[in-house]
Amino acid sequence: MTGAHEISTRLLTWFDQHGRHDLPWQHPRTPYRVWLSEIMLQQTQVSVVTGYFDRFVTALPDLPTLARAPLDEVLALWSGLGYYARARNLHAAATLCMAQHGGDLPPDLDALIALPGIGRSTAGAILAQAWDEPAPILDGNVKRVLCRVFAIEGWPGTPAVEKRLWALAESLLPAARFADYTQAQMDLGATLCTRANPACPRCPLTGICAARRDGRTTELPVSRPGKALPQRDAHMLILEDEAGRVLLQRRPPTGIWAALWSLPEHADAEASRHWFERHLHDDFECLQPQALLLHVFSHYRLRIFPHRLRGVQPRAAVGDNDDLRWATRDELSAIGLPAPIRKLLQE
Repeated sequence: MTGAHEISTRLLTWFDQHGRHDLPWQHPRTPYRVWLSEIMLQQTQVSVVTGYFDRFVTALPDLPTLARAPLDEVLALWSGLGYYARARNLHAAATLCMAQHGGDLPPDLDALIALPGIGRSTAGAILAQAWDEPAPILDGNVKRVLCRVFAIEGWPGTPAVEKRLWALAESLLPAARFADYTQAQMDLGATLCTRANPACPRCPLTGICAARRDGRTTELPVSRPGKALPQRDAHMLILEDEAGRVLLQRRPPTGIWAALWSLPEHADAEASRHWFERHLHDDFECLQPQALLLHVFSHYRLRIFPHRLRGVQPRAAVGDNDDLRWATRDELSAIGLPAPIRKLLQE
């Protein structure tokens, strides 16, 4: 096997010339900013994250401020970034850090992993980039690079393959410059060793990569065994009062879009009718069907059937409470809404 020193040296040399050195969380590089960026970058590309990161740290510049902020404000700042459990975990972890770690992130692997939303790889990335500690990472980019360089067979998501990859990642750590090395690994996978059409001729590891040597870059890493995504339907009501305000309903505290504000939603038209007639004086038949919207999650496809009615008259006064609230069009930008719901309301 190629020596660990050679691989880390090649990566660091390449990083010095071609790596990303101007990311917003690198200047200044504080534990809070590193942690926030790592959570945002879970399942989301850098190009998408940068704008959200700047907006978030402008509003909530440090951990104590985040911990004190209402969850609704955190979700509103996160709105559109997706995978909202990350935002809820971020807020919960900040609260725990205030209670257990004096208002700071703990510079310890086990203590970081004990916080909501932080797994082993994220904890390693935080340790390496915030405190320059020797900690391996194993995100999707690193898995792809290791599988190709060392011709690792099997889907990386299986426990046996993942265990082997962790051992490799740890064995390849350099003697110093752990923050740079961590960023170098992520940059290589994101910019050169991409899932499709990797730029092998420009890769610093091209001469020692088994997949490149054997013509297997399209085969490795092995893809996850495929299965058809199930499909679900949701009937959503876009209800506006005489002042043009939209009726929003808070979603349950668990599940998809947990705790976000959304539209009244039901599994079928009959359930929508029952809810409508219980809450409004208007005629259900006056609802106007809107264009179907398809939204694809990682584990199922959601078909949204929107129905709209203006000038509705509630049976009882609707104030701001835990379940229902009115919102003006101007207020929507400051409310945590799922991206497809925001799209529906904008259209």
